[in-house]
Amino acid sequence: MAPPPPPSAEVPLAERLQRVATTLQFAWFSGHAALLFCIVRYAFSWMRMNYYGGFAVFCYRTAFISAAATYGIVVYKTWRARQKTPAKQPGGAMSYLSDENVQYLLMALVWLFMPQYPLALLPYGIYSVFHVASYVRQTLIPTFIPGQKITPAAGSPPNSKPQYTQHPAADAIGNFVKRYYDSSMSIVSSLEIALWIRILLAAIFFQRRSWILFALYTAFLRARFAQSSHVKNSFAMLEARIDNLIGAQGTPPVARQVWDGVKGAARQFHAATDLSKYVNGAAAPKKTN
Repeated sequence: MAPPPPPSAEVPLAERLQRVATTLQFAWFSGHAALLFCIVRYAFSWMRMNYYGGFAVFCYRTAFISAAATYGIVVYKTWRARQKTPAKQPGGAMSYLSDENVQYLLMALVWLFMPQYPLALLPYGIYSVFHVASYVRQTLIPTFIPGQKITPAAGSPPNSKPQYTQHPAADAIGNFVKRYYDSSMSIVSSLEIALWIRILLAAIFFQRRSWILFALYTAFLRARFAQSSHVKNSFAMLEARIDNLIGAQGTPPVARQVWDGVKGAARQFHAATDLSKYVNGAAAPKKTN
């Protein structure tokens, strides 16, 4: 979400805080902060093997309520922006489903009503770390410690956007985000694939509502594969590792045949579920990570 303009130091702190707290973006930030708190609190219960205790269940469910609220705010703002556009959006409902914020919103609602899968919290938590860090850098720090306006250089356009100094803490947070964002997105994609394998095992053993969850999460991961280069790279790395294991000497021929069959079925599934051909024959819109 786009940050608001830097507040002026001439405005009293109470007024600056009031302006921040009454924005929809602050509600978005609060949701991510609540999500992180619930994950940390649930982790303590999980480490004590008490993840079915009353407070642990409350934190688990509240984490996904917070996730649904934050992604719901983004989806709402996107919908409002589209309503202001006179041109009709191509693809209809499919264009909305191709939005990754809609996908994570729907999955948060699915996890909310499904049995506990602690691994499902981690991708949302990693995203929230960067969202909270960015909000603190772009909004909270300038609100408490407004930057000084930089005098424009000689010869600069008179209508140029004013520039402000940044607090060293804001610079440190910005460097952290730049340094770890891409690697963290790769971790998120690996976690999502590991979670799909976990759900597949649950479905094989016919755990409660596992086949419904398997179908829904497979559709979600298929959409992520179409949009995220990190997910594609994680699948490619997984395929390469299994190819190395299967290609080793002493591997039974039946194992190679099974693996070749799995790869063939996966490619057929990929071709049959290509949503781009349903969105006016064009590729579904992607959101850069």
